[in-house]
Amino acid sequence: MSDASPLSRLLDALGSAVVGQPRVLTDLVTAFLARGHVLLEGVPGVAKTLTARSMAGALGLSFSRVQFTPDLMPADILGTNVFQPQTQTFRLIKGPVFTEVLVADEINRTPPKTQAALLEAMEERQVTIDGASHALPPHFFVVATQNPLELEGTYPLPEAQLDRFLMRVRVGYPDGDGETALLRAFHQREGRPPQVSRVLDEATLTGLQDRAARVACDDSILQYVVQLVRDTRAHPRVRLGASPRAAQALLAAAKARAALRGTDFVTPDDVKDVTPSVLNHRLLLKAEAEVEGVTADDVLKQMLERVRVPR
Repeated sequence: MSDASPLSRLLDALGSAVVGQPRVLTDLVTAFLARGHVLLEGVPGVAKTLTARSMAGALGLSFSRVQFTPDLMPADILGTNVFQPQTQTFRLIKGPVFTEVLVADEINRTPPKTQAALLEAMEERQVTIDGASHALPPHFFVVATQNPLELEGTYPLPEAQLDRFLMRVRVGYPDGDGETALLRAFHQREGRPPQVSRVLDEATLTGLQDRAARVACDDSILQYVVQLVRDTRAHPRVRLGASPRAAQALLAAAKARAALRGTDFVTPDDVKDVTPSVLNHRLLLKAEAEVEGVTADDVLKQMLERVRVPR
């Protein structure tokens, strides 16, 4: 595919700033190509916010960051209409959601009412304030973060909101070589934060997303996606399996992964590669499974081994 070179430049630019997390960067770019949103889950200090900020810089998009707290209100994100005495009219003061890349830091630390304020923005790329709808930029991209360990006093995201994230990407510690490379880069920058310059222009961005949406997909791949999703509903450890919307998300991510690899057709490996990140937050396990320490990732691994792969 002729557009593989711009995508390679994008991944190289991101990799120069976020060292030791190649899988996270691949998933992030995949989600952007598929016009989806990402939930980054990891402990503090593993470069979740830096990853999102670097993505915005490399894409040349505007960037806003919101630190979610228990006292954050919907208007703090969306904005509000303020009365102007001089003109006797209301003027919209736009909130940080009016951007292209929105980082929602520790999204599970704010109450459900504020979390829900993002639902319309993520799904329809618009927000409604006092009954009036306001469009968001076409490349609107939410990267939310949450810490999976410190859960006291948090508000776990409801299934309806989790479903709006195309992927939940787990950000772990880099391996030994990766951490050494990270320290080497930190030393060479003399402690200054990494800066990522724009590598793709607006026309290229739109063209890459459109190309990903047009990637060819054989009917056997469609059946494979359906079988994977249906298998989650029949698994004995799963209380609620993946929905038809999850099947659409899985297909969109697989097509984007194929585009990222530089091919113009989806393979079973593309589907298998994105399945964990696309489905791990869409399964509700039975209580006994959680007691036994079984995770959604364990279920998905078993499922990928069991479902027949199309030839």
